Amino acid sequence: MRPRTPPLSTLRLFEAAGRHLSFARAASELNLTPSAVSHGIVGLERALGVKLFVREPGRLALTRAGAEYLTYVSEALSLILIGTRRLPAPRSGRILAISCAPTLATRWLLPRLPGFRSRHPQIAIRIDTSHRQVGFPIDGYDFALRLSRVPTPRQRSIRLFDDWLLPVCSPAYRDAVTGRDGAVDLRRATTIHVTSATEDWQAWSDATGTAELSSADTLHVDTFAMALQAAAVGLGVALGRGALMDRELRDGTLVGVGPAVAAATSHWLVSAEGDDDRQDSDQFRTWLLAEARRFATEQKARFPTRAA
Repeated sequence: MRPRTPPLSTLRLFEAAGRHLSFARAASELNLTPSAVSHGIVGLERALGVKLFVREPGRLALTRAGAEYLTYVSEALSLILIGTRRLPAPRSGRILAISCAPTLATRWLLPRLPGFRSRHPQIAIRIDTSHRQVGFPIDGYDFALRLSRVPTPRQRSIRLFDDWLLPVCSPAYRDAVTGRDGAVDLRRATTIHVTSATEDWQAWSDATGTAELSSADTLHVDTFAMALQAAAVGLGVALGRGALMDRELRDGTLVGVGPAVAAATSHWLVSAEGDDDRQDSDQFRTWLLAEARRFATEQKARFPTRAA
């Protein structure tokens, strides 16, 4: 006797729990309680007659059968969503969902978005700035803007532009740490560190051949936006990324106090493989790539970088 196909709702629970390896995170994503997710998984295991998860205190892991089953379920759900998106859109249109880190969204994407809206007013946009890595296409997102060293596996990844690192501070603070020889002495400065950064002052020092910054005076914050604000108000020198501080450099709120260094990470436009034949998605992709090329050309002319 052939096994019956489990309900789609329980497969969705299994996919989310298997991807996160957490009932709590799956519940948060699906707007359910962890108990509801757990009970749903138990029901699925009973219906299949197979144990899918190993449950231990503080740890959730897939069994061998569960890991193999997750591959098929994830692919099946992705195909269903891709097929649904390819259906003719209703007259009212649909919302183009974009995942983007909050600082990049507010400082790079949003200032450029009016240009897209003026060309395509019929396309509604939703931008999500949560830090979680979305799954394509199951989570319902069309695109994600991601910072990474390499393309995202099993997803369509297009490099938008490379990034660069530059020490910046307020003009007044620059004057305060400038020596008699007219050179900025970063050892006299308070260095501002971003705790979540993948590339920090050590990467910049290694790339420039600068002696290790021995200043004991440091300030630690958890976002690039806060680091740039701290530098702008005179609290020290931040190691900024080009795409995140273009506005301040142009208006003179921040000034560079060292050579620009090419970052090891780049900005990528990520989407689902095979989900590329809808007109609204194609229009957004074409526009964003043109904006990225323009920005990269401008930055290369203004700030030649040393290789990282």
